[in-house]
Amino acid sequence: MAEVSVHPAWRSVSEATGLASMSWCGSKCPNLAKVGDVIAVVDGHVFNRQEIGESGVGPGASTAEWLICLYRAFGFEKTMEKLAGDVAVALYDAGSGQLWLVRDRVGHRPLYYAETPLGIAFASRPGALLSIPDVPAEPNRRFAAVFAGSHYRYIDNVPDESPYAGIRQVPAATIVCFTNGTGRATRYWRLTEQPEFSESEPELAVWYRDLLMDAVQRRLACFDNPAFTLSGGMDSSSVLSCAVEVTGRKLHAFSSVHSDKTYDESGDIRSFLDYKVDVWHPIPIEGFDLFATVRRMVAAHDEPVATATWLSHFLLCQAVREAGFNALFGGLGGDELNAGEYEYFIFHFADLARAGRHDELTHEIEQWARHHDHPIYRKNRVAAEEAIRRMTNETQSGVVIPDGRRLTRYYPAVSKDYYDLRTFQPVLDHPFTSWLKNRTYQDIFRETAPCCLRAEDRDCAAFDLDHADPFFDHRLVEFMFRVPSHMKIRDGITKRLLREAMKGILPEETRTRIKKTGWNAPAHLWFSKTALTELQDLMHSRRFIERGLYDFAEVQRLLDEHVEIVESGAARENHMMFLWQLVNMELWLQHVDELQTTRAAAVKVSTTGREGGR
Repeated sequence: MAEVSVHPAWRSVSEATGLASMSWCGSKCPNLAKVGDVIAVVDGHVFNRQEIGESGVGPGASTAEWLICLYRAFGFEKTMEKLAGDVAVALYDAGSGQLWLVRDRVGHRPLYYAETPLGIAFASRPGALLSIPDVPAEPNRRFAAVFAGSHYRYIDNVPDESPYAGIRQVPAATIVCFTNGTGRATRYWRLTEQPEFSESEPELAVWYRDLLMDAVQRRLACFDNPAFTLSGGMDSSSVLSCAVEVTGRKLHAFSSVHSDKTYDESGDIRSFLDYKVDVWHPIPIEGFDLFATVRRMVAAHDEPVATATWLSHFLLCQAVREAGFNALFGGLGGDELNAGEYEYFIFHFADLARAGRHDELTHEIEQWARHHDHPIYRKNRVAAEEAIRRMTNETQSGVVIPDGRRLTRYYPAVSKDYYDLRTFQPVLDHPFTSWLKNRTYQDIFRETAPCCLRAEDRDCAAFDLDHADPFFDHRLVEFMFRVPSHMKIRDGITKRLLREAMKGILPEETRTRIKKTGWNAPAHLWFSKTALTELQDLMHSRRFIERGLYDFAEVQRLLDEHVEIVESGAARENHMMFLWQLVNMELWLQHVDELQTTRAAAVKVSTTGREGGR
């Protein structure tokens, strides 16, 4: 789809029919087609084309041409229900005058649109839409305030909004159909309460392994030279191991490594290498210019980037491309499907309490404390009960509530004159009666997954890489929401069914590892040492102060406190995530300022030219 052409080698093609025209821009074969009075453009990959059949097109036809034929045979919504893929599609039928925009079930590929006086414009990136003079380059103040003063989990709470006031986003699993200029959004896929499986854990493990293996195989068929991310945890290791099983050969793996040991997993990774890895590419995340790198990322993403993890991923993507690979597989989705996040214990405890399984609850809390106690984030009965009260509505089965502590911790840092964050009420969905299922559902569709999938897509696109996340295969998602919770968390250990499914595939040291580091970056050091001076300069700049988004005194207090915590080694939570978000927010707003200046200059030149011609 239309992109901001940052790659000199990219090419673009266009088609038009009736009142519509569409363009495709990229380095690969154009995925744009016109058949009769219908045109379609596709971003991404469909994995089940052979299963559906060619529907009257030749085997060499593009996916766009094939989709037009399916649309003629089945209609648009039925066509999307048939597809399995990581894909965004736009289709215009001049005969009916309808424009269809759609994203895949989980939202791997972004798709934006804007309504202008001349019609509907759409693109894979906001930047392409902002090249249209009628689309205002104004930040969405709600988005900016939530990004600046709340947890990153809440920035996608309104899934049809974008960081820009005049641009909307097509949510995952959603079709937006425009008829005579009026849009109507409908969901074509959703998870609903289903009976839990009654099969035994070994039986479900076989089923799970087969599904994951097939999800990896389908995606491998799309790429001729893929590489794999590799951390010390279960998710990326499982994806890579399944790929080794499918291909019958060891593969290349890339890992971000750090000299600071807080987030470095080199030791855990090395025990895996002899079994599955042809060549390991450790990528040191150090010695780079933080602010210059964030500026590059903001330009590539058209928005501030949610977490520092994605800076590691950005530098890793650059190394993957320089090594000659064209696609990158990752483990996104593994935590949400397998209850791998630490906080999921709390919702499992709530389910056990609600079911009256008190002995099991006591045992699980004891094992949680045994395996996961932390000097800052304590694990014990009191902490568990306090967290249940804080994050669940105990009177309504399955109803999760926002973690007020996490939601509002940095509210005082945002000026009420810019946006009053007290008016922000996050939406939480409750399609299930289980607190654990609702928490993971929330993460997939409104919290952790949307911003991470978008960041992955932009990081990879910046280096002309494709990407794949087999855990987010929709068949696996449907499967895991029917797996009983004790097969996800038991004896204080997460991902139980995945561990069972990976017997004989993952090395035992990896498969049985309980400790979770998580893919992160030592941002606590960036903002207390290596980039502290530059951060202070940014905060004291006239531009930052006059913008009026932040309460300067509160930001200064948080920075001072952060430096004191890191330098003293105190067992207190530092502010690295807030400071990461602050740097990204300010550099993105500067990016928008420059875009507005460029547009104003272009209008002035245009006006002057017209006046001069009279």
